Amino acid sequence: MNRKVGRVKAGSKLKGWVLGGAMALGLATAVAAQVEVLHWWTAGGEAKSVAELKTLLANQGHQWRDFAVEGGGGDSAMAVLGDRVANGNPPAAAQIKGPAIQEWGKKGVLANLDDIAREQAWDAQVPRVVGDIMKVDGHYVAVPVNVHRVNWLWINREALRRAGGRPPRSWEEFFAVAERMQKAGVIAVAHGGQPWQEFTTFEVVALSVGGADFYRRAFVKLDPAALRSPAMEQVLTTFRRIKPYTDKAATGRDWNKATAMVIKGEAGMQFMGDWAKGEFLAAGQKPGEQFLCVAAPGTERSYIFNIDSFAMFQLKDPRAAQGQRALVKTIMSPGFQETFNLNKGSIPVVTGVNRDRFDRCSQESSAHFAASAMLNNLVPSIAHRMVQGDAKEKVLREAVAAFWNDERVTADETMGKFVAVVK
Repeated sequence: MNRKVGRVKAGSKLKGWVLGGAMALGLATAVAAQVEVLHWWTAGGEAKSVAELKTLLANQGHQWRDFAVEGGGGDSAMAVLGDRVANGNPPAAAQIKGPAIQEWGKKGVLANLDDIAREQAWDAQVPRVVGDIMKVDGHYVAVPVNVHRVNWLWINREALRRAGGRPPRSWEEFFAVAERMQKAGVIAVAHGGQPWQEFTTFEVVALSVGGADFYRRAFVKLDPAALRSPAMEQVLTTFRRIKPYTDKAATGRDWNKATAMVIKGEAGMQFMGDWAKGEFLAAGQKPGEQFLCVAAPGTERSYIFNIDSFAMFQLKDPRAAQGQRALVKTIMSPGFQETFNLNKGSIPVVTGVNRDRFDRCSQESSAHFAASAMLNNLVPSIAHRMVQGDAKEKVLREAVAAFWNDERVTADETMGKFVAVVK
């Protein structure tokens, strides 16, 4: 059913959009509102950020309530959320991102946030490609929390020194450095042999080899001509060249254990998003000293983003609606954006945030985010579910993993699986 998000039912004397419970605000009392939130930020810097958000809401007279679902952000959480919404008892907010926002929005259960967006000038503060993901039928229904850059290459500085190289800016430079690392007795590329990690590396190669326009045609538009093309064949060929520089024990390794190999100097490099930075910092290392964060080869002027966000549901309780609006405004405030992203290792999604306290990697990420937006080289991550729905993303991910893990699988066969997604 393709109903407008938040539209008042037929027969009502009111017309148009219910602006996130705005009509209910005049009925709110001084009693503290409970703001129920589905999320899975329960450890480390994420937990610290949630604690800060709870405090900020409490200072405004609203009480945060965790919507706890065993199994975190997986199918169990979404199943429970679906039951709650179907029974007319949704939480105020749920940690939902990418195409899932559109799927919920088409059910007509999300609150319209346009008035808050106008008040805080969201359209001026976030790139259009980001804002569009937060909208359904042109109306804001979700709020972005942060930005992760996916196309990073993390390098152990001592391993690079021993290899006698500099950070690679092209694939030929990368393979030359990797070869020298191998000869120096260092695993050149730390890798976790899991389909999502292989897909992450693959999308980085795709952006580098094909460019942003090719990336969008292939993974956003699912253009068969791009999915089966000489450019895609070159992407697959370059992608496969990386594997010999990983180690045989990579299968099933978690990403953070691969990062630990770079931290210890057992491996020289790793392709991973900026959540890896937290592992280096936790080990007492500093960017530019023990490790380097550089754009993956050929992607200095481009940016693959992965964004955490909260979708807001229509609420019947006027006090809860008031708390929900306070939550939205607080998330988009410069103060919270600074605190949250300092803790999480990501960067603020809004402009006007003081970057002085951010480290070199985050400052570079912020600069590249803004520049890539101006150059139209800002693209959403297909590997981290920012583009396609689960079913299509799964087919693409499994095709990439099969190509990586079995040399008998040809580029042509893999491209055929890509095209099958369209059908």
